Amino acid sequence: METRALGHTGHDSTIATFGTIALNWLEQEGADQMVELVLNRGVNHFDVAPMYGDAELKLGPKLRQHRDDIFLGCKTQERTYEGAKRKLEQSLNRLGIEKIDLYQVHGLEYEEELDTITGDGGALEAIREAKSEGLIDHIGLTSHSDPQLILNAIDRIDDLETLMFPLNPVVVGKDDPEYDYEAVLERANKEGIGTLGIKAFAKGPWPSPDELPKEDRPYANWYQPVDTPAEIRERFDFAAAQGLTSVVTPGDPKLVAMVLDAAERYEGMDESAQRSLVERLRHEESPVPEQLHH
Repeated sequence: METRALGHTGHDSTIATFGTIALNWLEQEGADQMVELVLNRGVNHFDVAPMYGDAELKLGPKLRQHRDDIFLGCKTQERTYEGAKRKLEQSLNRLGIEKIDLYQVHGLEYEEELDTITGDGGALEAIREAKSEGLIDHIGLTSHSDPQLILNAIDRIDDLETLMFPLNPVVVGKDDPEYDYEAVLERANKEGIGTLGIKAFAKGPWPSPDELPKEDRPYANWYQPVDTPAEIRERFDFAAAQGLTSVVTPGDPKLVAMVLDAAERYEGMDESAQRSLVERLRHEESPVPEQLHH
C-alpha cells in the first residue's frame, strides 16, 4: 500500500488509516482478527479515542503485540490541563502502552474552546508537557467544524503536526465558506502539516429517528455511508487524489475490508473524473458540518 509523508513528523503513513472505532462493535476475538487483517493489508497508521466505546481496550492486545508496526494516533476531548493530563494517562493505561505516537485535540468546534485549549491551564499545556516527558511524540488536532476555526488553530498552535478533518466530493462541491476544507488542506500542505481525511465515505445524514430508528440503521456510522465496492473505491480515490496524507476508514467493521481493497488498488484519479464526481454529488446533503457529533 502506498505511503505518504505525514507532514514533518518523520513518519510515512499508509494512504489508509484504520479508524479503530470499528473495534467497538466487535467482541475481542473479532477485534483481534480485524487488527490482524488491517496489518496484513499493510496499514501502518491507526486512530483511536477514549470516546470510541471500548475500542482502546479492544485494540490493546494486538497493539502491544505489533507495537513497532503501528503508528498510533489517540485523542482527547478534554479542554483543560488537568482533564487532558488525566485522559492521556487513562488512554495509556487502557491501551497498555508507554507512549502514544500522535496525540490530538479532538473535535474542536468553537472559538472559545480554542481559547481554553491554548490558554493558561489549557489542554495544550498538558499535551506539550507529555511530549517533553516522552509520553507522546507528536501533536495533532481534529475537527469537523468551521474550516476557518481550523485555520485559526494553525495560526495559534505553532507546534501542530497533523490535522484531521472532513473531505469528500459533497463538501468540495459546496461554495459556502463553511465547507471550504480545501483551504485547510492547502494551508496544511504549505505548513508541512500531515492531513488525515474523515467522512470520505459519507453519503449523507441518516433519515430522522422517526423515519428510521437508530437501532434499525444497517451501519454503525453516525452518517449514512456509501456501501458498494465501486462507490467506496470512487470515494477513496477522490479523497486520496486531493493530496491528503491518509484517508481514515469508516466506523462500521462491515465496510473496512472494502476500503482496504480500494487503498491497495489506488492509482490516482484524473481531474475530469474528480470534477464529474463533484458535479454529480453537488446537491447532496452533506453530514458535515451541520451534524457535528458522533
